[in-house]
Amino acid sequence: MKILFVGDIVGKPARLYLKEVLREIKQNLGVDFIIANGENAAGGSSLTVKTAQEIFDSGVDVITSGDHIFKKKEAKDVLEVFDAIRPLNYGALAYGRGYIIKETGSVKVGVVNLMGRVFMQPVDCPFKAVRDVLEEIRSKTSIIVVDMHAEATSEKLAMGYFLAGKVSLVVGTHTHIPTADERIIDGATAYITDVGMTGSFDSVLGREKHQIIERFITNMPVRFNLAQEDVRIQAVVVEIDESNGRALGIKRVEYKKENS
Repeated sequence: MKILFVGDIVGKPARLYLKEVLREIKQNLGVDFIIANGENAAGGSSLTVKTAQEIFDSGVDVITSGDHIFKKKEAKDVLEVFDAIRPLNYGALAYGRGYIIKETGSVKVGVVNLMGRVFMQPVDCPFKAVRDVLEEIRSKTSIIVVDMHAEATSEKLAMGYFLAGKVSLVVGTHTHIPTADERIIDGATAYITDVGMTGSFDSVLGREKHQIIERFITNMPVRFNLAQEDVRIQAVVVEIDESNGRALGIKRVEYKKENS
């Protein structure tokens, strides 16, 4: 089977472009299942019921998130109603789920969301958190995708090696800048340090670039508005052997909105 993982969706420009082209992309690539990181989808931060519904209507099967997911109160409704997950290592007291198992046709896909701790807010250990649920997930499916939402490349790569041979894909999110290190670890687990983002590339990480520059120069608080131009989708396509969950290949893809 083929799984498409879409990089961090940043605001309305990204959502509209996904709605416009994602189903066509799915057909052209022969994709069976789509996962997208949506923690920046609602005005650049968190998720609302409306924005989550737009993403699912575009063809996404599961939404993962990260450190911004709880910045809107509506996120609670999203996590309780939709196939959307929050980082597992927020702990048992956080609302929502840290992983999900979803069926597509006759195949079950497990999706796990983790968050790093280096240069991030304090959370539980992501390595211990995923270790504690792997056996349960693997008892139901061998096809497992892990979204490692983290700042440090070293922490993401360490997670890739930690889960090598145990999951199908470890994909890094959060930094919005794609890396060129896609690989298959130990002949079994596809990996990339960061998949990139879906949103305006005439920007700094999806935000209006002149406002970001002003903040760097002045150190004064500045409102960061969403940028609108040069909208793109960055993603990876991973081919997986359904019989054992081993990754057979991983490829970066990018799509640019015409006249954007």
